[in-house]
Amino acid sequence: MTPPEAPEDGKNHPGNTPPAASVCLPTSLTILKKRADFLKAARARRQGTSSMMVQARRRAPDEAVGLRVGFTCSKKVGNAVARNRAKRRLREVARAVLPVYGLEGWDYVLIGRADVTADLPYDVLLSDLRYALRKVHADRK
Repeated sequence: MTPPEAPEDGKNHPGNTPPAASVCLPTSLTILKKRADFLKAARARRQGTSSMMVQARRRAPDEAVGLRVGFTCSKKVGNAVARNRAKRRLREVARAVLPVYGLEGWDYVLIGRADVTADLPYDVLLSDLRYALRKVHADRK
């Protein structure tokens, strides 16, 4: 029996496959990357849950459009592998929840918690983010 031939492109797998759907954020979400945007969100509303901290701020009308979201985990969460795993889970939860429960013109920052974000069941993360968004968007008295 002869081994199958390598494709002509020189890679060990035939053709290019698109990334998994869970890797891609919806086009309605934009990722926060500038430190200034994270700092502005840190001065705005916040709501903690058992699995994450959610910071949210309403942008000025002349700023960017759509929903924007950022993800961060401090070194308290663990080493780089643990922090990246926690942020991956936060990205997946944001991808599922923010298009439905998030508001246009708002920035959100999701902050992972040590020993919790990476280990809790996915359903708990979903419900925690929904709860935090309800609290953040509730009318303040």
